[in-house]
This record gives sequence, C-alpha cells and structure tokens, in this order.
Amino acid sequence: MPRGKTVKGAVQQPAGGSGGIESLPDGILEHILGFLPSAEAVRTSVLARRGGACVWGAATQINRGSPLEKCYFTFDAELISDDDVSHVNLWFRHVVTCKVHVLSLFIFGRSSGEPRLELDNLPLISQHLRRLELTTVQVHNSLLNFSNCPALDHLKIVDCKLSSVNKIVFESLKHLCIDLSVGSCDSRICIYTPNVASLRLERFEGRTPILEGMPSLLEASVKITHSCRDYCTNANFFGTCDCGSCDSSDSAANGSINCVLLRCLSEANSLALKSDYGMFIFKRDLRWCPVFTNLKTLLLNGYWYVPDDFRELACILEHSPVLEKLTFELHEWFGYKE
Repeated sequence: MPRGKTVKGAVQQPAGGSGGIESLPDGILEHILGFLPSAEAVRTSVLARRGGACVWGAATQINRGSPLEKCYFTFDAELISDDDVSHVNLWFRHVVTCKVHVLSLFIFGRSSGEPRLELDNLPLISQHLRRLELTTVQVHNSLLNFSNCPALDHLKIVDCKLSSVNKIVFESLKHLCIDLSVGSCDSRICIYTPNVASLRLERFEGRTPILEGMPSLLEASVKITHSCRDYCTNANFFGTCDCGSCDSSDSAANGSINCVLLRCLSEANSLALKSDYGMFIFKRDLRWCPVFTNLKTLLLNGYWYVPDDFRELACILEHSPVLEKLTFELHEWFGYKE
C-alpha cells in the first residue's frame, strides 16, 4: 500500500490512544464476547475497566461453551458508582445462568458506615451452583431462598447486611458460615438447615439468629460479641438475674421453644462456644439446656470461667455425658489473666 494512503472504512487510532481492547465501543465488546466460551470471556474482564466496574456485566450473550467451574468477582468499593451497581447485579446473575459451580462476590475497601453494595431481591435459579460466597453486600430475603439451587451445599456470608432477612431455609446445605454480618435489631433470623454438618456463626450484629432443626450437625463454632443486641445490663449478671431479657419473656419462635442456640447445637460432636461478658444468650439457653449426647470436644472462652460461680460451666458439663476433651481459650478476661 502506498505510504500515506488509508483503506476506506478503516478505524484510525485517536492520537494518544492506547489502541487496546478498552478503546472498543460497548456494542462491539458484547458482540465479540458472545463468541467466546464462558470461562474465557470471564477472564477477559481483567483487560479493561470503565468507571468503577467492568462493562463485561452488559455482555448478555455469554452463554455458549462449557459451564464455568469457578468465578470470582472482586471490586473496590471506592470505584463502584451507582450506575455500576446494576452492572454488577447483571453480571452476577448472568454467571449463574452460565452453570457456574463456585461463585464468589467480594467487595473490598468499604469504610465503616458506608453502604454495602445491594444485590437484587430475586432468588437464584441453578442446578449447578455448589458453593456461594458473599462478602460486603446487602442481601434480602428472596436471594437467600435457595429452593431452586438443589446442588448448593456451601454458603459463606461475611460482612453482609441482612437486616431485611427473616428466614434462611435450605434443606440441602451442608456447610454454613455467617461472620461479621448485620441483622435486625428487633427480630431474629430463623435458620433452618436440617442437613448442615458444619456451622460457623460469629460476631453477628443485631439479634442472635435462632437455630432450628440441625440433626446432622457435626461441628459448630459460635461467638457472641458486644456488637450483638442480646446484652444484659444487670450488674449481677452471673448471679441471680431475673431481667426480662435473660428470662423467658424473650422466648423464641411461638413462645413454646425457649432455646435460641443450644437446643440445635446439641447433636454436634465438636463445639466452640465463645461470648463476651454480659451477653445473655448462652446463660439464658442453659435454663432449658439439652443433653449433648454426641459431644466429645468442647472449647470455651473466659465467659464460662467465673471464680466463685461456675454454675453455667457445671451445667454444660453435666449435660455432656461423653465429653472427652475440654479446652479453655486463655487470654485477658475481666481484668485478670486466666
């Protein structure tokens, strides 16, 4: 071709432009990605970004090729604009339709007090999703309705807002982790997962969730901190406490079942029960303490270790007939060393 000539219709690179994939219009990107297998299309999302989130969320034609084995979304909260939220939701749900097996959505960089990214209040539908991890997002009731995800057996929820959630019911779930998340200050979330084998419920803010029906439970770790609303202000907390919170007035469910946690933890082989001082849930549950018929390994923290008053500790030990190993977690507690 003679120097200085250009082909008619050729796109000339603007001065100073990179000429990379990020310079292509959205429509062309969507068209190109539609011809790629799903796994390869997802990997291309690292090549270009527009605004705070990837424009790949608009590539709705990515449904060809083999199913996705794993997909991990990671976003910087400081770079996500209001317009990006809808793209994140679209891409998140579109990947589910790509028959993904393991799906993770992680938002990092959120300062305390800033809103979490809000996921659409729609149920997930997938015959292939096996593991779901949600970190630093806001979740509503319908998303936690997994009746249309029969293969899902791992659910991990970290630093999520669950204040509008009143129930998590899922019969095929095997492993459940809820950590650093925020529930309602007025009501308890009911968790019914009858086939769960391992449970981690720690540092929950709001009212402690009610556990119901866990006959398959093998191991569990529960940690109640001062961020929880179940706090007793009675100065004689470890003595005789008849305040409304610690007594039966806070009965769970329909009022006939009074244990919030311990009743459903009673089938486990291994338990870690930790609590900050002044939190009344464990103390209150012990009034209706079940027998831990399978419990062989028990880890407790300083909440259970109170000089001159070991009634709570004695109660749980008396109700653990096959216990083989008892461990105290030693640290600073109540101003003295254990």
